[in-house]
Amino acid sequence: MYNIVGAAMEVYNTLGRGMEEAIYQEALQMELDDKGIESRREVWFDMFYKGKKMKKRYKADFVVNGVIVELKSVSVFSSDHRAQLFNYMRITRQKRGILMNFGGKSFAAERYWYQEESDDFILLKESNYRDYVDLSIE
Repeated sequence: MYNIVGAAMEVYNTLGRGMEEAIYQEALQMELDDKGIESRREVWFDMFYKGKKMKKRYKADFVVNGVIVELKSVSVFSSDHRAQLFNYMRITRQKRGILMNFGGKSFAAERYWYQEESDDFILLKESNYRDYVDLSIE
């Protein structure tokens, strides 16, 4: 997660704030590639109801080493932005997710941990990061 956020910070420092999300998405893909970090961009997730595949699908901006990454270019995050990331994490059962914002006065990133058994999303901070994330997978 650290390397993903670092790559995004480099994009923000180079391009500045307030451009369209698609610009940051393409630049982040280039930055991740340059750093040798494998990623998949615009990943579609199928939805199922009672074992039957639905027509509705979701598309995450990135999946990087099992981390769902959602980009925004807004003044501040909203609960809808977080809900979008949380739904992707829940659908895919991925434990790690990052919400990034390129639209504010400074770059912002929120890292989350999903506890499937309790269906809780925990904001990871320096004080609790090691409690949830196995640093050997970082």
